Amino acid sequence: MAEQSTSLDWDKVKSFAGIMTNELGAALMGALSYIGDRLEIFQALANSGPVTSAELAAKTGLNERYLREWLGAMTAAKYLEYDPASGRYSMPREHAMVLADESSPFYMGGFIQMVVPEVAMAPKLIESFRTGRGIPQSEYPPEVFEAIERSSAPMYRHSLLRKWLPAMPQVIECLNNGGEVLDVGCGSGRAAITIASAFPKARVHGYDAHAGSIERARANAKAAGVDDRVSFEVVDCTRLPAARFDFISAFDVVHDSVDPGGLLKSIHDALKPDGTCLMVEVNASARVEDNINPLGRMMYAASTLYCMTVSLAHQGAGLGALMGEAKALELAQKAGFSRSRRLPVKDAFSALYELRP
Repeated sequence: MAEQSTSLDWDKVKSFAGIMTNELGAALMGALSYIGDRLEIFQALANSGPVTSAELAAKTGLNERYLREWLGAMTAAKYLEYDPASGRYSMPREHAMVLADESSPFYMGGFIQMVVPEVAMAPKLIESFRTGRGIPQSEYPPEVFEAIERSSAPMYRHSLLRKWLPAMPQVIECLNNGGEVLDVGCGSGRAAITIASAFPKARVHGYDAHAGSIERARANAKAAGVDDRVSFEVVDCTRLPAARFDFISAFDVVHDSVDPGGLLKSIHDALKPDGTCLMVEVNASARVEDNINPLGRMMYAASTLYCMTVSLAHQGAGLGALMGEAKALELAQKAGFSRSRRLPVKDAFSALYELRP
């Protein structure tokens, strides 16, 4: 035992203990951030200017003692700033862009909402680690899908029309001329609704196997005033109608598919000969050593808690969110796409692939 002790690098032990303290704090802060998002405390702070805990309680109708402890945690984590002389807390405008402003391209409220319902699946995952089986979508609470909708909204609002589609001029021309469009794995329909709103001549469809998401998509289309030109259906997207669509999109869908190869083959066959598929995946490598960074940490965790496990639940491929560029292009080639490339679009979170028959 003494020999083992002398071989230890105690500075390294202490350093890692510090890292773990930070990680455990971050995990617990996830729960408090969830509360701040759900109770709209972040929004109240963004709109109020410097406030004491009592003033914030009066503005929100929440309990002052709980708010005081919560504000302490948020200050310790550097989400907020604190003035000891006045006892007031404030949210920097730059932080509000991330925590409270839904119109911001940096808004992360959806990811914050995702923390608690996904972490709550951990007890079920313990059995999955033993058996290799996953957890089907039907066992996840509806809030997970609401959170996914909120987390993807900024990219549809700020990137889809301004950066992504313009990288494919033939798609823009097709949409302007009334082409037929399909969003595969459409979820709550935000991408399809964005396209329908911007291109009134296009005939837009959204297919998803998750019935709850399709219900949300139909309600969202009606609220957006485009339900007359976008439709949503519960469909197994590995069995799409042949040679029907001019443009098909798949946003963060292929990696958590049960049969990613079959899905891409179905998409290939559903395109017209001159059609285009836009496949969007996580901007990460398949190599662990390339993903030792904040995005890699978050996405490996999210993949374990959701992406990989919903595929394995049905004896699927279980690719996981970090399949990487080489795998994406390999799947496209095997599905029959003769022209496939990664688009030269810079995006911190997403990698874009243009696939053509």
